[in-house]
Parts: sequence; structure tokens; C-alpha cells
Amino acid sequence: MLLPFYQEEFIEAGCDEAGRGCLAGPVFAAAVILPKDFFHPLLTDSKQLTDKDRKALRIEIEEKALAFAVAPVDHEEIDRINILNASFLAMHKALDKLTIRPEFIIIDGNRFKSYNNIGHQCVIKGDGKYYSIAAASILAKTYRDDYMDALHEEFPLYDWNKNKGYPTTKHRLAILEHGICTYHRKTFRVTDPQLTIF
Repeated sequence: MLLPFYQEEFIEAGCDEAGRGCLAGPVFAAAVILPKDFFHPLLTDSKQLTDKDRKALRIEIEEKALAFAVAPVDHEEIDRINILNASFLAMHKALDKLTIRPEFIIIDGNRFKSYNNIGHQCVIKGDGKYYSIAAASILAKTYRDDYMDALHEEFPLYDWNKNKGYPTTKHRLAILEHGICTYHRKTFRVTDPQLTIF
């Protein structure tokens, strides 16, 4: 059972990102402020849901949220400032776009760069613990998936409509055979032993 808020005193936004571990494309982040009475029985970490459920929940979240925003940071910026800093930047950009100013922020993970001196709390596996982080994970994931589906039309050989830029066997083999394209992150090594073994 997910919890509605980390604290009750301040207007709270949940933040999460999608695409950190990818070899190609941008990282996307979302920020969501939900009403006090928000509830949805299906809402949880986006990785635990089917694509169909994520898309349905995205509609519900966007209709019911008090405020939400999504922002990308592209592959070139990721190469310039590294993926961790790019993830923080994407979250800050999403927070900048919110129509309601949050007074407290909860973030999925264990690290965050302070935003406008607003109090925050990092929550490990927070997308499976708090509604607003779970909602942010769904928005970040679905917006990024849509973006990668569009890039797939331009570069179909990398199978991005299925792997969304993650290092699957097929994606890595395509890079080894054909090289990288303009959307690949040049600082990410396709032969890194930490990636999927094929």
C-alpha cells in the first residue's frame, strides 16, 4: 500500500526520472503534486506495470494532479555533465515548470542536488512507497517511451520501439555491427561488463 505523503505540513512534490541506464536518447524527469485525497489501486512503481496500465494511469494522473510537469535532458548534455548531473538537471527543469510551487520535495533514489533551498528527502525505492513519486515515475517513463518510439522511426535497426534505448542484446549487437548514431550517448560504453551479457 503506497502512502499519500512523506509529510503533511508543506505542499509536497514527488520526483522521479527515466532513462538513466540507457545507451541512447535523453533522460526524462517528472514532478507531480497530488491532491490530499488522491488514491488509485493500480498506482505503483512504473517498472511493475504493463505498458497499457502505465498509459491509463498517465491519463488519470494528468487529470487529477494539482500540478505536473515533465522535462528531458538530451544525450549531448548527458555526455557533457554526466548522467547523474543530467538526472538532477531534468528534475530541476520539471520542478521549474510546475504551476504550483512546492514547499517540500520527495525524490526516488539516494541522491539529489538541492533545488531553490526547498527542503527535500531522498527515498530509496520511493516509487513503490509514495503516490507522488510513483506518479512521477509513470509520467517520466511514458513520455520517454513515446520519445524513443519516435526516434525508432528514424533509426529502426536499434530496436528502440522495444528496448527504449536500454542495453539489450539486440541493441548492443546493432551498435557493434553498425556503430552508434547521432542519438547515442558517446560516454556510455557498449562493451561495459556491467551491461547485459549476451
